[in-house]
Amino acid sequence: RVAGALAGRSPLAGSGPLRILVPPGFPAGLVPDDVEVVPDGPDVAVSELDRCDGVLSTAAVGIAETGTIILDHGPGQGRRAATLVPDLHVCVIRADQVVAGVPEAVAALDPARPHTWISGPSATSDIELDRVEGVHGPRTLHVVIVS
Repeated sequence: RVAGALAGRSPLAGSGPLRILVPPGFPAGLVPDDVEVVPDGPDVAVSELDRCDGVLSTAAVGIAETGTIILDHGPGQGRRAATLVPDLHVCVIRADQVVAGVPEAVAALDPARPHTWISGPSATSDIELDRVEGVHGPRTLHVVIVS
């Protein structure tokens, strides 16, 4: 399923495999064989994140009612910049992590951890009212639910 979410993407450099950022703790068995893995870490500069074709992450909680995924930046989720800078974000979440609504999601979260709530790519309009997507995060978000 992860490979399907990456299918059809062209590498930023124009040739070679996709360069995919993978945070520590992401399940190795879910990383497709045909990608170049860029390991994430605090020493990876934002400029390097910008040269990645995408990022793989897990999530802490998903909300069925709103289609929101919530990251608490634990294992497999990466740091905030890692999931906001690359143009593509593929998030893998287990079916048992999906709750019905916002109250259940808030109850499932650790209030001491930082949270990033994602409900799709950001969008805005410039001064000419032309819509621009991916202003504050990736242009494309794929959520893969696994059982």
